[in-house]
Amino acid sequence: MTTTRHAAPATVRVSAPLGTGTHGDRKPGPMLFLLLLWLSLLVAFGVLATLLITILMDGWGKLSPQLFTNYPSATPETAGARPAVLGSAWVIAATAVFTLPLGIAAAIHLEEFADKKRWFNRLIELNVQNLAAVPAIIYGLLALGFLSLLQVQNKNIVIGGALALSLLILPVVIIATREGLRAVPQEIRDASLALGATPWQTVWRQVLPASVPSIATGSILALSRALGEAAPLLVLGALVYITFDPNGLMSGYTTLPIQIFNWTGRPQEGFHELAAATSVLLLAVLLLMNALAIFIRNKYQKRW
Repeated sequence: MTTTRHAAPATVRVSAPLGTGTHGDRKPGPMLFLLLLWLSLLVAFGVLATLLITILMDGWGKLSPQLFTNYPSATPETAGARPAVLGSAWVIAATAVFTLPLGIAAAIHLEEFADKKRWFNRLIELNVQNLAAVPAIIYGLLALGFLSLLQVQNKNIVIGGALALSLLILPVVIIATREGLRAVPQEIRDASLALGATPWQTVWRQVLPASVPSIATGSILALSRALGEAAPLLVLGALVYITFDPNGLMSGYTTLPIQIFNWTGRPQEGFHELAAATSVLLLAVLLLMNALAIFIRNKYQKRW
């Protein structure tokens, strides 16, 4: 005899739909926080816009070829910033040569080859992250002590300034390079190793080319930061008034931020206008460098 059992129908309970949270935004607390956030952004943007407009209006009359061709002078009518422009070019070029190979190589070692379980490598990583937030003047003092240890008498030379700025941006280059290497998928490394490539060939031919956009962007932004620094160079005794062109690593120099610092301390109104014009020039160079970094990132960055 066959017995048929009928299961009792299951009871389906339908839960209430989740709220979208739109009503929470209208509460006094979130609305007050949002209002303060927009107010702070508006104040910051207003101050920045006012500063830029004021500098542009004050220095517009001095933006002429004379600013690039003339040497500093006791009279603002004939003064120019030619040594500062050439000095900035020399110092930044030397800083790039000193910093980029060392920083990229250190990042490759820490990210691809170093044993992250060893306390020594973990200590290095921690110090690199902390050094990126150290005030710039500390690096100037460090470079001053190093040059004194080498018994260098004249510390106001291009290679001395490049050393201070290299110490300043080296942690930034290392961190930016490591982030670019981490963005490359692990599958690319595994595939290269599976085809018989050595770890170094994998890094050199696969990982490093794929991370070039991120490395280039971070390096350019780090150099733009170095271009606007004056404190480390003033610690080394950088000249504020020179009437010759820097012509080598052992030459005396001045830079655009130091020249601006010098002119703003003069009582004549003409020098203040020159300082504003030089500030506009420095801002234009920084904007061009940042635009180049954005262009490289957008054009060559790969989406994995």
